[in-house]
Order: sequence, then C-alpha cells, then structure tokens
Amino acid sequence: MPNHVAFLNWLTEWYADLPTGSLAKVVEQAGDDPHHVAVLVVDLLVGFCSEGALASPRIGRLAAPAARFLTQAQAAGIPHFLFASDAHPADAVEFRSFPPHCIRGSAEAELIPALAALPFAGAFTHFPKNSLNVGAEPPFDEWRRRHPEVNSWILIGDCTDLCVYHAAMHLRLQANATNQETTIWVPADLVDTYDLPVEAARSLGAFPHDGDLLHQLFLYHMALNGVRVVRSLE
Repeated sequence: MPNHVAFLNWLTEWYADLPTGSLAKVVEQAGDDPHHVAVLVVDLLVGFCSEGALASPRIGRLAAPAARFLTQAQAAGIPHFLFASDAHPADAVEFRSFPPHCIRGSAEAELIPALAALPFAGAFTHFPKNSLNVGAEPPFDEWRRRHPEVNSWILIGDCTDLCVYHAAMHLRLQANATNQETTIWVPADLVDTYDLPVEAARSLGAFPHDGDLLHQLFLYHMALNGVRVVRSLE
C-alpha cells in the first residue's frame, strides 16, 4: 500500500474518533474564569455564506450552529467575542488569487444575519482584514496585548484550510515564540471549507478544492502543531 494511502486511511480514522469537548472544560482549563477565554469568529460573512463568487452552502450551514454556540458561550460568562472579517478594497492584491469578494462596504462584507441578530451583538469586537491572516492586522495583536488575561481561544468559522488555519497558527506560533501558556480550541463541527470538484474547476480555469479532504487535513495540521481539535464543544 502506498504511504499516502495508509496516511489517508489513518486521517479518516483520526477524524472519526475526534473527542467531544465542553465549554465547561475550556473554562476550567483556563483557570476557572471565563474572562480568560476569547471566542474568535472567522469570516462568517454574507460573501462566504450566501452571496457572491465565494459563497458556499457548506459555509452557510454553519450559521445556525454558530449562533447557538455563541449564545451558549455568552451564557457561560465568556465576555470576549472577536470577529475577523474580510473587508477588501476593490483593488485588493488577494483578488489575483481569488475572485473579488467581501469588498469593504458591500453587502458581502456584512456579518451573517444569524449572528448580527444576537441580542449581545453590540458587544462584538470587529477586526477587518485584507488577507487570509487576521494576525497581519495590527489592531488584532494590539487587542491581545491589552488583554493579557486571555489564555484560551476558541476559533469557529471559515475556511478550515485558509483563514481559520492562519488565525489558529498565528496564535499558536506567537505563543510558542514567547513561551506563553496559551490553549487554542477548534471544534470541527463549527468550521468548514468550500468544495470545488476537479471537473468544475477545469471549466472555470481554477484550482480544484476537495472540501472534505482539506477540512480534515488542515484540522490534522492544526492538531499536529498543538491546537486542540475536538468534535464539538457542548
């Protein structure tokens, strides 16, 4: 059996056996204080969920469970809700790699209605970004410096292999570089990525993108680097 086949079989088994976590456990491991926990919501925007060139039904299906989870987190006393959101200028260099999307001020760049309608939405802290990595935006790291009490992060949103991955790795690698005790949680049921089959990609002149494989592979890569990947946080 080729090595890659053995690995892919292992990956499928690893993903199927992901443990279930809990918000109570997150808070407990953060020092029994919900003020030590921040939830980072990545790109749950109209332009990825329902409208525009990069909208995906896979991402759209995250809306209702994400709203439920944020409600549960708020009820658990977690006070920090951060939103990393694409807000590109019309001439964004990123558009050389991806079709134009989530242009600043457009409907696509707006938070999805399921989250905007939450009664505590006024307490959200927003970080517009012009790349896959919110960590490249100075206000994000400035917020972190102002909140040294935060030692645990929960990441939800999209895409598993793009903006979620870069956010998780930014947090993980900065913590490693500064020798800080930081825990990063990624619940697999609250992140996802888009799917573009090979034949459809050929017709578009685009790169194909196997959503199921890349979702699992990048969850694995985050786990490999010390991110706590779980089936869910109940």
